[in-house]
Amino acid sequence: MSDIAVPHSSSGKSNSFRSSLEALNFFMADMQAGIGPFLGIFLLAHQWKSGPIGTVMTLGGVAGVLVTIPAGALIDRTRHKKLFVIIPGICTVLASAVILLSQEFWVVALSQVATAIAGAAIVPAVMAITLGLVCQKGFNRQNGRNQAWNHAGNMVGAGLSGFLGMKYGMTAIFYLSAVFGLISIFLVSTIPASAIDDRAARGMKEGDEEAGASNFKALFECKPLLLLAAALAAFHLGNGAMLPLYGLGAASQSNGGNASMFVAMTIVIAQLVMIGASVVAMRAADKSGYWLIMLLSFIALPVRGIAAVLLNYHTGIYPVQALDGIGAGLQSVAVPALVAHILNGTGRINVGQGAVMTVQGVGAALSPAIGGWLAQGMGFKPAFLVLGSFAVVSILIWIFYSRTLRAVCDPSQEPKHE
Repeated sequence: MSDIAVPHSSSGKSNSFRSSLEALNFFMADMQAGIGPFLGIFLLAHQWKSGPIGTVMTLGGVAGVLVTIPAGALIDRTRHKKLFVIIPGICTVLASAVILLSQEFWVVALSQVATAIAGAAIVPAVMAITLGLVCQKGFNRQNGRNQAWNHAGNMVGAGLSGFLGMKYGMTAIFYLSAVFGLISIFLVSTIPASAIDDRAARGMKEGDEEAGASNFKALFECKPLLLLAAALAAFHLGNGAMLPLYGLGAASQSNGGNASMFVAMTIVIAQLVMIGASVVAMRAADKSGYWLIMLLSFIALPVRGIAAVLLNYHTGIYPVQALDGIGAGLQSVAVPALVAHILNGTGRINVGQGAVMTVQGVGAALSPAIGGWLAQGMGFKPAFLVLGSFAVVSILIWIFYSRTLRAVCDPSQEPKHE
């Protein structure tokens, strides 16, 4: 049987489910991010300062980091993968609504913690569903399509959030997020569990026995996976705070009247570029692998930091966010596909995705606190420069270990496991 075929359904039936999968990626984008960068503007309007805002975002990020690996392990084991989208969707909507009732520090902090914990399972769950529907050989192309739709959802959600926030106030953004969440729950429910090959979804090949799946400690003995994780951690340590900090910097120099629309514009520009970057990464990976794609994504961040320093906010928004779109768009396709390729045959793909997401999350979780306090103590411009410089570490790792990494970045070669 072809690796692309879905064992429990015909190929044509699988194709019909892809439309639900792609629509899910569109609507879950807003649910996954919650109110995202708009939270900073919302709290700023309630007399919060950049330091506490960054801290409360970091608390949520740390909570998400702690449960990402266990979530990936559960997704590898369970035959009810759709529940890991449905339950987080419900929790995210409820947790975000709490912020409307109270803006006390610990209420907001607990809300962000609950949202992060619930959301930690969404990405690996959708990756697993995708892999279960199209299997390993179809994953790169389908994941590229998923990411393009996901970025489109982020773009539309951000645009609507900016418009609704300007016209009806910030509370409308919370309601929009809830509506997108409910639609996501409905869409994932339309994909029959029988269409998902659970063995393919965790990276087990045909004929592999359950007991033959690689031990969990094998993840920590896989040098290419560790190098990828280290490079991504450094990248996200700088990248995580750039967008919310850029919105705060712009808001601090305006009367606040159009703050929500400005933040929306930062997201829309980035997501529009991400759509194109996702398609480019999907096609380039088929031809030349993932190594150059990842290197270019790392280079985008230092250049972005320099642009944020040299240009004023209303001029710089276009190049700064376009560079964000390039970096994040390339990685959104390359990272999941690279992890799936490295761990193919181990039966641990989703816990591996969770492990890489955890390391990424450590960097992303610390970033808002670092950026927030840097901005409060030094000003926004120096903070952008420092944040952008963290990706230099990523670039050095990727170049110094290029021989090892190039070998596993070629999707045409079978990965080797001890």
